[in-house]
Amino acid sequence: MTKQAEETQKPIIFAPETYQYDKFTLNEKQLTDDPIDLFTKWFNEAKEDPRETLPEAITFSSAELPSGRVSSRILLFKELDHRGFTIYSNWGTSRKAHDIATNPNAAIVFFWKDLQRQVRVEGITEHVNRETSERYFKTRPRGSKIGAWASRQSDVIKNREELDELTQKNTERFKDAEDIPCPDYWGGLRIVPLKLSSGKVDPRDCMIDSFTEEKQKTIHGKSLD
Repeated sequence: MTKQAEETQKPIIFAPETYQYDKFTLNEKQLTDDPIDLFTKWFNEAKEDPRETLPEAITFSSAELPSGRVSSRILLFKELDHRGFTIYSNWGTSRKAHDIATNPNAAIVFFWKDLQRQVRVEGITEHVNRETSERYFKTRPRGSKIGAWASRQSDVIKNREELDELTQKNTERFKDAEDIPCPDYWGGLRIVPLKLSSGKVDPRDCMIDSFTEEKQKTIHGKSLD
């Protein structure tokens, strides 16, 4: 395709310009000594706002090495302490598991549209211990536990019927089990924040009020900066 032809290509989609981003301003007075405290405040406000129907939804981005190819997906954030942000998923066969095995760096983004806020977290990942993973797995609904056994992410499944068959097989397998065990490949991953940015979303003028906190972290005595 020539440069001229490229320039005359019509967009497939025009994004609507109907949303007003004027509900929120961020300034230094709103900051806390610990950025985790500000995140906690914002997350609780998102949970209490009926317009934010899934405040725990995050975009989780990872990159495989040596290719550097980045992949992103929507996951659900589950736990936070001052060590970092924890998610639970399949870490045996999924694309993100392969990425993390070759490159422990990852990023997550929270976006609360109606509050016009976003939080970006960049950090190093670490698997939580088995006890923690099993403790959380016990809190999941029975159907979700069976689903963890039936769906080995990124494995090729021919069709929906095959997935339904796997689900049925595992339902039968655990029909007499009071507690369904946690698969070895399933567990928690903590994103230990090296950089945390809190901001107001205002794409009308391509500006974001944003404040960033960076931390120096070490693993096994080596600086990650």
